[in-house]
Amino acid sequence: MRTLETAARSGFVEIQDGGKPVVSIVVPAFNEAGRIAESIKKIDAFMRRSPLSLELIVVDDGSSDNTAEIVRQFQGKGMRLLQNNRNHGKGYTVRHGVLAASGQYVLFTDADLSAPIEELDKLLDVALKEHADVVIGSRAVDRKYIEKHQSRLRELGGIVFNLMVRSLLGLRLHDTQCGFKLFDRDRSRRIFEQQTTFGFGFDPELLFLAKRNGLKIRETPVRWSHAEGSKVHFLRDSVRMFSDLVRIRWNALLGRYS
Repeated sequence: MRTLETAARSGFVEIQDGGKPVVSIVVPAFNEAGRIAESIKKIDAFMRRSPLSLELIVVDDGSSDNTAEIVRQFQGKGMRLLQNNRNHGKGYTVRHGVLAASGQYVLFTDADLSAPIEELDKLLDVALKEHADVVIGSRAVDRKYIEKHQSRLRELGGIVFNLMVRSLLGLRLHDTQCGFKLFDRDRSRRIFEQQTTFGFGFDPELLFLAKRNGLKIRETPVRWSHAEGSKVHFLRDSVRMFSDLVRIRWNALLGRYS
């Protein structure tokens, strides 16, 4: 597999020398005081090892705990904190970070790092080899990479939701909900500007818009381990996410994404 070092030898060093990062890493955070420091330390260690220029953007979604105060302790070269004026939702928070990013590529990853930050290597490799505009990490393409599973109920719910995504939005993808996705910033900016879903159902909308805009989407398996403390309420948010799928299809039929 081509690594980040090979990527650097393939022309990305020119971007690094130009003063802009190759990849911006966006981490949405809401009431993550219990683990955000450890996650930042892991990402920072990865950034220091990488031959590429990387930046980290943590977006605090109006946390009621001291998430922002903890993140400020790490601010410096290559790391920024953005704050929403109140809690808007994960989709809004990811959008905020992506639109503020300056890298050629933008990765958004969950604050719990369920997919280790080192898996960025895989996604970037696919983007380079296949000239992909969007590369999504997947738990379902090859489940042998799952190191710690969710509950059986949540895994079943994910399978059912994927079937609905395929039926309503026509997306032939195995896993739209894994919080580890890489975007070509310039080519993908339009889909974030068109985004209307700001809760947990934002991923299918972004991928639906990517398809509508002719972007090349690829899916690749990543190592993944379930982390306790998910902000997703299974029943309540499942209903909301299903209603989001219906609304996305309705918006498309009415031409609201033009």
